[in-house]
Amino acid sequence: MKGISGWGYRPYRPALNLQEAQNPFVVRIAPHEDWFEAEFIDNGKPESGHIVSWRKMGGNLNSFAVPSGKNTFKVEGLDENTDYEFTVSRLDGTGACAPRYVRTGEVPGGRQGEPGSIVNYLHPNDDVYAFSGKALCSPSLVKLDNGVLLASMDVFAMEAPQNLTLIYRSEDGGKSWQYVTDLFPCFWGTLFTHKGRLYMQSCSTEYGDILIGESRDEGKTWSKPVKLFVGSSSNKAAGWQRTPMPIVKFNHRLWVSVDYGAWAVGGHSVGVLSIDEDADLLNSDNWSCTELISYDSAWEGAPLGKSSGLLEGSVVVSPEGKLMNIMRVGLVGCRPDHGVACAFTVDAENPEAPMTFNSFINLPSGSNSKTHILYDANSGCYLAIGNIIVEPGNCMQRNVLALQYSKDLKDWKIARILLDYRKEKSGDVGFQYVSFLVDGDDILYLSRTSLNGARNFHDANYSVLHRVKNYRDLLK
Repeated sequence: MKGISGWGYRPYRPALNLQEAQNPFVVRIAPHEDWFEAEFIDNGKPESGHIVSWRKMGGNLNSFAVPSGKNTFKVEGLDENTDYEFTVSRLDGTGACAPRYVRTGEVPGGRQGEPGSIVNYLHPNDDVYAFSGKALCSPSLVKLDNGVLLASMDVFAMEAPQNLTLIYRSEDGGKSWQYVTDLFPCFWGTLFTHKGRLYMQSCSTEYGDILIGESRDEGKTWSKPVKLFVGSSSNKAAGWQRTPMPIVKFNHRLWVSVDYGAWAVGGHSVGVLSIDEDADLLNSDNWSCTELISYDSAWEGAPLGKSSGLLEGSVVVSPEGKLMNIMRVGLVGCRPDHGVACAFTVDAENPEAPMTFNSFINLPSGSNSKTHILYDANSGCYLAIGNIIVEPGNCMQRNVLALQYSKDLKDWKIARILLDYRKEKSGDVGFQYVSFLVDGDDILYLSRTSLNGARNFHDANYSVLHRVKNYRDLLK
């Protein structure tokens, strides 16, 4: 084998399984109520076409041919809420993919009646990415200058290596998706554009090194990742943590929130990464990180009880022109146990100075799960999407998702409940860790979704794009 020349693979396979990359390989699955679709690649470049074999789990085998030159297919007329397995092989018998699994079921859209657009799906019993994990997490969404949408997600499992990210592309506003590439190692990644170029900033793995790479062909190929800061690469020791959060331009610099720590050592400290907007983003010498700070229960207005600390902040510019970081607060076991976020002021003139505590704020989705916050110049409002708590005593529920807004970052209102599955068991269903953007008169948001037989509410089996039409009409 040759040494690496970039960051991307189509697909990535561990060194002991490289032959799998030369066989037909399923790169996207999207199950619906009574049918599913899939996309595959075949680096062996056969000319004879392919055959799809499928069956209900434990049932009789069915098959059909996929003509040469075509790499997508649908299997229709299936039973609802039922598990199936399938494979793709070559008609000439020279190669076959590992068995893949799918469960049919309805996937929700927005309240306007539009169906959710499934970017990708991973069955909880599917081992094809087990070297990284078995659930789809960390959704990131970006719109390129030409209108193309790119969506990424990593592959997670508790205490697994957690080091693979998958990237998909839509040229029709999110109605349909196609596979682009895998990035390895890449976890907790944020896709963003700057001066016409596409970047991915991520960790190498949970609590690993902070990396950044660049693509000049809309994500198809990537530069080698540059290591910006060194982590521990172990969930037993403190290291870097990040999740796909907004990257904001202010005072001629780019800014993004970052965390450092580990649950195993008691929690996380927090800070902000930044770089001069005219500097080379691939030169680690150009990046700075504020001095890290930790949660202090002595801060004025702190909830009563032992907090698990701070995590996953959204950097925004306040109405007064100050750079702020609005952070999630761990409030399990506290009073109140939800609905509170923590605001910090960032010294925009000194990118290595620690953040200073500003205040606790009442944000409906401010605790125990990520909230993504953006400023919308068209409405003059700050927008937030995150989980709200509607069941007393269940502060970890993630089955109700809400759009919220504020004029001043302090007084937040719920504009609309976007997804409401409170009738389902909160331990089974989750719509969480949303990444969103404004698309004309609409909001597009990408959800890490656990539904229809997910392992649990946390370990998502879907990555789903939703559209909120005419969102400004809701901000009244």
